[in-house]
Formats: sequence, structure tokens, C-alpha cells
Amino acid sequence: MTLTRRQFGALATGAALMAGSRSSFAQGAPIKIGAVNPYSGAMAQYGDEVTRCYELAAEWANAQGGLLGRQVQIVRGNATSAQEGIGAVEQLVGRDKVDILAGTYVTAISNAASESALNYGKLYWETNALARDLTDRGLPNFVRTGPSSNEFASRAVEGAIKVVGAKLNKQPKDLKVWIEHEDSAYGTSIALEQQRLFKAAGVTVGIGSHSAKAIDVTDSILRAKNFAPDVWISTAYVVDTNLLLRAARDQGFKPAAMMSCGVGDTKETLEAIGKDYLDGILLVSYPRPDVSEKYGPGAGVFLRLYRDKLGRDPVAPQGMNAFVGMKILFEAIKAAGSVEFEKVIKAAAAMDKPLGAYETGYGVKFDDKMQNTRALPVVAQWQGGAVKAVYPTEAASEGVSVINVPRA
Repeated sequence: MTLTRRQFGALATGAALMAGSRSSFAQGAPIKIGAVNPYSGAMAQYGDEVTRCYELAAEWANAQGGLLGRQVQIVRGNATSAQEGIGAVEQLVGRDKVDILAGTYVTAISNAASESALNYGKLYWETNALARDLTDRGLPNFVRTGPSSNEFASRAVEGAIKVVGAKLNKQPKDLKVWIEHEDSAYGTSIALEQQRLFKAAGVTVGIGSHSAKAIDVTDSILRAKNFAPDVWISTAYVVDTNLLLRAARDQGFKPAAMMSCGVGDTKETLEAIGKDYLDGILLVSYPRPDVSEKYGPGAGVFLRLYRDKLGRDPVAPQGMNAFVGMKILFEAIKAAGSVEFEKVIKAAAAMDKPLGAYETGYGVKFDDKMQNTRALPVVAQWQGGAVKAVYPTEAASEGVSVINVPRA
């Protein structure tokens, strides 16, 4: 069910037609999917972005006739904390009568909301939260279509060794890496896996942590600066990432390579830090619409679809990841012939699609804990005020390569 260019065109036409008339297929009750995300507070624009792309995917499905002869409807449930995640699930199930729950931008919210969903016998379809603990719990109603923290960690290590190491002409045993992370399950799970993988490769590693709510992270930067690393890698949220980069700039901290995991690749960071300091910073990122068509077929068409709908470029790469995750859900529902979570999970478990099957470059093959093993992030880089995919090499667009490493 991967989109062709013709199908994308049909989506735009179909969405316009639906705006003006009642769809003939949607005579029964719609399939309601509750989107649990932060729509207020510091992370609101990213929760909005994830759900906007769920809504784009729903329009695409509806333009093709819906699912099981029914229209797909996305219903929002605001959650800025784990406790609010529980409340959002209660409201979505009790008041809005959703069939399935999906999310979310924040691991802690996903953790609480998915457990609450199980109490109601509902599927929780995770597209974006990263912590490996989410699948390791073995919840029978939980599926994750996007990469886990382990994939982000391994891609960061791969990028440091294969991209930076090659640029510096250093073998792993000669590299020094500092790992900085925010101290929740999200940052900690990625950092500990990075540390394990680097040590296994013979890399010299230092590690530090901070609270995502910190208002001053100068000490974190000074600890890293004293370590004198070749590579500084940070896993954090947007606000504390910007604080770290600002402190690094102000303290004159400029290692040969800097890398941010999961965030640091949006307009918000560009405006906070400025393109001159950002130039050359590497990013372990969800695949972006700039990936090559060979790597992510339809990524460029997704970008045009988004622009046509919203009149601007995507806010963050989390959006295309969410779009693809929702498409995979629709395929599983169609195969299951049902929205009952046991049947959808059984259908999802049987899926087997190769890498390169979706706009993100993902395939589908779930392990026994329902983690998609064919969802991989990419390494991107700030170049002249824009973010461009640079690794794997097949993900890079024509003419794009790594610049400014070591950093000038």
C-alpha cells in the first residue's frame, strides 16, 4: 500500500472532493484513532506536527475509499505529561469512543498512555516515542513502527566511526567521544547504548547528563570541554539542546565534530543558535523529505503534499515518520479486517516488507515484542542553514556530502 505518485495526486483531488460533499463510502461509523500528543506547552509544535501528519495519512486513506468501508478520523487528546496521558486516554475512549490510540512525541507520555489503553482493551500504535523500554515491557496491545532508542544509538555510533573517523583519519581506538544526555528514559536509554557500542568498538568514552528542565547547562559543557573529545554527542529535547549548543558556543567549545540525536534539526534551533555555529553539526534524525528517491520513494511527493495542505515546509522530520507509521497501521487494519487490537497485532506481526518500501526508507518486520526492525534513522547535517541527509550515502541527494568536519 505504499503511495505511488499517481496515488498522491489522487489524494489531493480526493481530499478536495470530500470537503464539498459527503463521501459515499462513509455510511457507517468512522474508524476513530485517538492521537495522544502534547498540543500545549513547550513541546506543542512537535506534538501538533506528529498529529498533522496522522491527519494527512487519514485523508490519503479516505481518498482511496477509507478502511473496511469506513472513513478514518483522527481525534486529538492533549497530554503534556504522563498523568495527562492517562487522562487523555480516558477521555478519548470514554467520551470520543475511539477505536485505536496512537502517539506520541514524548516517551513518558507513551508509557503511561499505552498502559491505560490496555485497561480499555485498545491498541496503542506508537510511531514516534523512542525508549527501548516501551517495547521491552511486552504489553500485548503495543506496537512501534518507527525506530527505537537502540537504532538511534547505533546510527550515532556508526556515524561517529564511519563518517567522522574517516574525515579525521582516525581508527576507533584513536577516537575520544563525549556523550551528553538528558536524564529521562529517552535520553538515558540512547546514551547507555551508545556507551556500550563505543566501548565494544574500542573508542574512549566519557558521559554526562542533565535535566531536560535545566535552565543552565554550562557545567555540562565544561565537563565535556575538559575531556577534549573528537566527537561530542548529545541526546536531549529541543529546549535543552538549544541551551547546550548556546553554552558550547559561548564557552568556545568546538570539537572536531558535534552530533545531536533526535532533535536539533529544526527552525527553532536555527533561530536560537544561528547558522554559522550550526554549520557542520551532524544530526541523527528521522529520515527527512530531502532523502533521495532511491532511498525513500515518494519522500519528495510527501513534501509537496504537505506544502499543498499547510502552505509551508514540515516543522520537523518527526512528521514524515508519523505519516509512514499511520500508513503501516492502515495496512494492518486492512489485513486484519478489524480494529480489535489482537487481530491488528496478529496482522502486523505477519507483515514483511523490505527496506525502501516507504517514504522514510523503512520496511516492515516486527520482532517478538512488536518493534519494527526495519525502521532506521539517518545521519543529516546542518549545511548553510539547511539540514541535509548525508549518511547512509544512498540516502543523500545528488551532490550532497559531509562538510566542515573537522569543524573550522
